[in-house]
Amino acid sequence: MNRINPRKLSNSKWTATQPRNKEKHFLVTEVEYDEDGTVLSCTLEAILSRNEYAIDWTELKDTSRWQQGWK
Repeated sequence: MNRINPRKLSNSKWTATQPRNKEKHFLVTEVEYDEDGTVLSCTLEAILSRNEYAIDWTELKDTSRWQQGWK
């Protein structure tokens, strides 16, 4: 399980363990918080294709799908 600090989520780098469409490396480009500091939404951008994907930020905790950093 990846340990993630929601306040440091913005501009963090991630590697997909099972790439799709040759998209393996991602950057968190947008994080939306509510007034309590809880993450409402998270957007990942693929580095090569610049495609953007909205995901539930808690999915990044799953080590079988995501690794922190670019590997």
